[in-house]
Amino acid sequence: MKLQGMPFLCVNTQHKRMITKMTHVSIYVTDQARAYDFYTNKLGFKVITDVPMPNNDRWITVCPPEQPGFEIMLAPINRGLFSKETANALKELVEKGTFGVGLFTCDDIYATYEELKAKGVEFTKVPKKEFYGIEAIFKDDSGNWFSLAQLV
Repeated sequence: MKLQGMPFLCVNTQHKRMITKMTHVSIYVTDQARAYDFYTNKLGFKVITDVPMPNNDRWITVCPPEQPGFEIMLAPINRGLFSKETANALKELVEKGTFGVGLFTCDDIYATYEELKAKGVEFTKVPKKEFYGIEAIFKDDSGNWFSLAQLV
């Protein structure tokens, strides 16, 4: 069945579901070694994969300690996927803090905020009550920003 020229995904239980879940996401980083340190030592994430690749590159995935089925790839901008001009433009955008990459949750935002701040994590928004819970915003070492929330 097609809908306006696009394949139509039927949710009927007689049909197999095509997409079942997301398991990996890429975060573009400006320095992979520095990002490795940030995500493991400052945020406390676990390393799932760290495999050497050609040209002094590494395939690195990390995850929050309580979410082992979801991996974050620390993808260096200069990996060779982009032209030099595109890589330079992307690097500039990342460093400017253009990209809000995701939302992390925690049980006690005030304690988590203080712990991360003490480890040198830069916050651009202190914990503040919002309609969905309490939210703070921090940046990684490359400039990507994330919400940190204690949801209600």
